[in-house]
Amino acid sequence: MTIKFIRVFFLLLSMFCGYYFSSLIGGPGAQTAIFGAAAGLVAGLILIGIEVQLKSVSLRNLSAAAFGLIFGFFMAWMVTLIIKLIPMDQMAYSVLQIVFTLIFCYLGMVIAIKGKDEFNLVIPYVRFSREDQREQLYLVDTSVIIDGRVSAICETGFLEGKLVIPRFVLHELQQIADSSDDNKRSRGRRGLDMLDRLKENPRVEVVIHDEGLMDIKEVDAKLIRLAKILDSYLLTNDFNLNKVAKLEGIRVLNINELANALRPVILPGEVMYVHIRKEGKERNQGVAFMDDGTMIVVDNGRRFLGRSVNVTVTSVLQTSAGRMIFANLVERTEPRREEQPRGKSVQEGRGPQL
Repeated sequence: MTIKFIRVFFLLLSMFCGYYFSSLIGGPGAQTAIFGAAAGLVAGLILIGIEVQLKSVSLRNLSAAAFGLIFGFFMAWMVTLIIKLIPMDQMAYSVLQIVFTLIFCYLGMVIAIKGKDEFNLVIPYVRFSREDQREQLYLVDTSVIIDGRVSAICETGFLEGKLVIPRFVLHELQQIADSSDDNKRSRGRRGLDMLDRLKENPRVEVVIHDEGLMDIKEVDAKLIRLAKILDSYLLTNDFNLNKVAKLEGIRVLNINELANALRPVILPGEVMYVHIRKEGKERNQGVAFMDDGTMIVVDNGRRFLGRSVNVTVTSVLQTSAGRMIFANLVERTEPRREEQPRGKSVQEGRGPQL
């Protein structure tokens, strides 16, 4: 609403300026005044149209172009000072001065825009106040937002600082939430709910980063580039993105790896009390699950489907995708005869045998 008011005020001011200039040039008169006001209105509309088109221009590119323009002017000035030492005609020197100024300004702007990611010290579009050097930035991937466990981690206080959510990650999350597939739509809406929950957490600050990195198409590549620019951690559950980011030298925090590290240690020989929930792939196998989702494959456990039994751990298989436990049933042993409760024997009460 404020921008609209400013635009209307600018149009009125443009009409007044056009009327004033027409009066100075053409003298007083109704026709001259109308023509001047109309010219001012058209000029104002053209400027507003240019301003609307500039919305798609990144502030990051503009800042890099301005830096390149200043650098180009400086280089052109230095070169023309050196050329001035060479005896030549004044007209030729003026032509060379204009040519070098145009060349260096153009090259400076183009090089600055192409290498804008390297100007870490001249990036006004990053709106972070690094007053506390201990404060750390965490760049959040879409998989972490949908997973939702990052909210619980922040609530426990193990993760504090600023969670940086790029605009292109929000766009991807919105596309998932608007998907025609029910599973994708529910996952996307859950991610949006997790964002609202994170914003209400006083331990962390959620920051929306507006840089779109339009020259890069893939979201994973954008995350890697942005993590380098911000010098931040990358929060992700994506296995492939985790590997590529580590190869690029980016510090990665994988919540799945954290969950695996926090799982209780299970050693062969331990006895566990589990509930057989479904049949296994092999014959007579039963499958149970721990509270953290770890699968327990019980040999000869199919006949106890739907019941809880004691098992003995035989081996533990740890893979990059998770952990799997193999176990055997605890064999039931009959109680010893001397341990049976004392009572009347089967012969008692029958009287003497003949």
